[in-house]
Order: sequence, then C-alpha cells, then structure tokens
Amino acid sequence: MSEQNNTAIFPKGELLTNGYFTGQAYLSPLLARDKNNEFAMGNVTFEAGARTNWHTHPKGQVLIVTEGEGWYQEKGKPAQAIKKGDVVNIPESVEHWHGAAAQSKMVHIAITNFKGEENVVWLKPVTDEEYNEVNKK
Repeated sequence: MSEQNNTAIFPKGELLTNGYFTGQAYLSPLLARDKNNEFAMGNVTFEAGARTNWHTHPKGQVLIVTEGEGWYQEKGKPAQAIKKGDVVNIPESVEHWHGAAAQSKMVHIAITNFKGEENVVWLKPVTDEEYNEVNKK
C-alpha cells in the first residue's frame, strides 16, 4: 500500500526505477492519454535531493507544485526556485530538469502533452556538480 501523510493530496505512488531520475522519486499516475485528452497526468514525489535527468517534451509540459520546495532549470539559464502553489509552463522541445531542493522534498502534478506517440525525450543525468551549484543559492 502506498504511503500517504495527512497533507498529501494523492498517494505517493511507486518508486521510479527507470534510470531517468537521481535519488528517490515516486510516481502516482492520475490520468492516461485517451480519446479526449492528448496528455498524461501524474503526481510525482521527489525526496530531498532527488531530480529528473535533463529532458525535453515535444509538445510541452505543465508542473503544478503541491508541496515542498524544489528547482526548475532550462539549459543555459539560471535555475528557478519553485514551491507549493507555483505553476511552471514548460515550452515544447526546451531542455530542462526539475526536482526537490537539497533540504526539502517536493511534490508536483505533471501534465505532459503527447506529439504522436511521444511525450518525453530523456537525456543525460543532471550532474552532482550542476545540482550542487543550484542549491548554493
């Protein structure tokens, strides 16, 4: 049974073991793409220090932060601190990563659009050096 605390909106979900995340991140699927919706939606929980690899979305993505604090960074730009209540609108094909701050877990709902059969292109991991530089702020 998935762990849920009294402040969580959705269950924590299953540990992600696909190699596209550093640290412990969990996914609770909320909505699959269907004939009415050209997107998938999931609740992602990042334990402190956890993060995605660099990646892109061919038709963009929206993140809605529901708990904690974290980071969103587009390649070549300064990282942006994100916290509960923030909405991040990620443009199509923009290389980026997102995850928890070093000292806080972060939970977000990810709404990811499909282009054909594809909704994400995974790239290389965010290095500890890249991540630690962001967390100095």
